[in-house]
Amino acid sequence: MNRIAEIKRKTKETDITVKLALDGSGKYDIDTGIGFFDHMLTALCVHGGFDMTVKCKGDLNVDGHHSVEDVGIALGKAFAEALGDKSGIMRYGSAYIPMDEALGFCALDISARPFLVLSAQFTNERIGEYDTCLTEEFMRAFAFNSGITLHLREEYGKNDHHITEALFKALAHALKQAAALNADGKTLSTKGTL
Repeated sequence: MNRIAEIKRKTKETDITVKLALDGSGKYDIDTGIGFFDHMLTALCVHGGFDMTVKCKGDLNVDGHHSVEDVGIALGKAFAEALGDKSGIMRYGSAYIPMDEALGFCALDISARPFLVLSAQFTNERIGEYDTCLTEEFMRAFAFNSGITLHLREEYGKNDHHITEALFKALAHALKQAAALNADGKTLSTKGTL
């Protein structure tokens, strides 16, 4: 099974290319123009075991919103395409990830019923050039374009960098579990399809 995808998305605000291999080894080539966001996408690759290329040229003269949200859209579409009809996957995944004083939790269902619940409190407006409010924008765009029911929660934490990184790494580990192939190749649904 060849679970790969390439998505190109060009608007007046962003020009994005995403290449994704679900069954990779954590190789990455990421450049969005936003250093902290690159760091989070790198963590997603390494901890999820995905091979990923993300190139984004966005209107950073405005701010990072369009770039982060549109990368979420493109990456979500790439996951959906790479998963195909979703037959034979484990479907569900969850993970608690500690990052120093912070603890993040993720539970997800690759269900074709997109939804996002994100509960996290940030105390600073920015981490480097990354607006902390963009974590929710990215997760929403990713969930709705990949067809994933996604729940993310900050259990506790003080440092916004640590909280955000714990959430991205928890997402990575949960995605790795859910996208893994099951033993019998059957669709894990009483409906027979996802």
